[in-house]
Amino acid sequence: MAGGKIVILGLGKQGKGALHDLVTNSKAAQIVVADNNPESLSYIKQYSSDRVTGQTFNANSESGTASVMRGADVVVDTLPGYLSFTIGKLASEVGVNLVSSMYYLDPGEQDEARIQANLEKINRIDRQAKARGVTILSEFGLDPGIDLVLGARAVKELDEVYEFYSYAAGLPAHDAANNPLKYKFSWSVIGVMRSYRRPAWIISGGKAVPIDAREQFAPENMHILNVKELGPHLECFPNGNCVRYAEMLGIRNSVREMSRYTCRWEGHCAFWNIMVKSGFLEEDPIELDGNPVSPVKFTASVLENQSQFQYSKREQDLTLIRVDARGVKDNEKKQVVYQLIDYRDLHTGFTSMQRGVGFTLGLGARLILDGKLTTPGLISPIDVPFDLVTKELGKHGINIRREETPGDTR
Repeated sequence: MAGGKIVILGLGKQGKGALHDLVTNSKAAQIVVADNNPESLSYIKQYSSDRVTGQTFNANSESGTASVMRGADVVVDTLPGYLSFTIGKLASEVGVNLVSSMYYLDPGEQDEARIQANLEKINRIDRQAKARGVTILSEFGLDPGIDLVLGARAVKELDEVYEFYSYAAGLPAHDAANNPLKYKFSWSVIGVMRSYRRPAWIISGGKAVPIDAREQFAPENMHILNVKELGPHLECFPNGNCVRYAEMLGIRNSVREMSRYTCRWEGHCAFWNIMVKSGFLEEDPIELDGNPVSPVKFTASVLENQSQFQYSKREQDLTLIRVDARGVKDNEKKQVVYQLIDYRDLHTGFTSMQRGVGFTLGLGARLILDGKLTTPGLISPIDVPFDLVTKELGKHGINIRREETPGDTR
């Protein structure tokens, strides 16, 4: 499909990263940016109009969105998360390849009936995509995304995996962690807040163990991780359903201990442990002066409207992905660690989060466009070749370090 057409839905922070990667590295002859924000369409004027064009559309209109998607060789979805499932459904119906960084199965969903209903809808997308012969690559960003690519690689290097730990962080560089939370937002504020109020699952002693949404910041559920390249200690709290990932990685029957963690600078968890238990991240509205107000939306709005929680042009954010797999290889104990640490590029202005998510989305689109990723149906980052990912990310200076040690060194 060299010389094909790519459509980018939405031009927020991650969309701009994806656009930069595609303009710089893809063979696409036509890149269409679809957005309803005049500023976004003005942004693309820095690129050649012979190759990059803009189009206004209403993302809440399924028929209008389908019309924009139709005829594309690959669609890159960078719209808000609440639209992601609809976009995946439309791609399978229209018959276009798609790349998204979003979950299709909400990791925060706790109602079993809704989970099963959503799984059936996801399976329908998979069946329709296979019937149409198109690839839908979801969860292909930083976390989820690169973490799963690295995890799959580490697992392949062991005959049996007994322990598996995954860490992800989007943080201000230490000298930019200069507010009371030691944290600044490099992606959706409401998205961060909602991730702070969802349950997690870990595996302990081979058994699935739930972590209540109100307890993920509790001292007994967190630990300190020392990463020599970052200096200060990182607080790690469980976030996500590692049971699902154990099944995806094919290690559910062997793994005895497994967790997925989010990392923050020290002191962050103590604050949010109080906030969560005090109700500040609840979804259900409360009445304020006769008006319904959602606590989590209120909290997100308070933080979003303060400059101290935003990055200045000269401040760097950093991202961390670390996977740690332990088990046996040829009857000998072995530990394999893959780690990515990346900082904002002050020359281009792209944050590390834009680089990790946006550039990865662009890479996914390029792999499909170039015929290097052709499996029809709904696929995950585990299905994406490790060597292709590391090579292409390396073009942006995003490098991955591997470390192997005999036995368990934890």
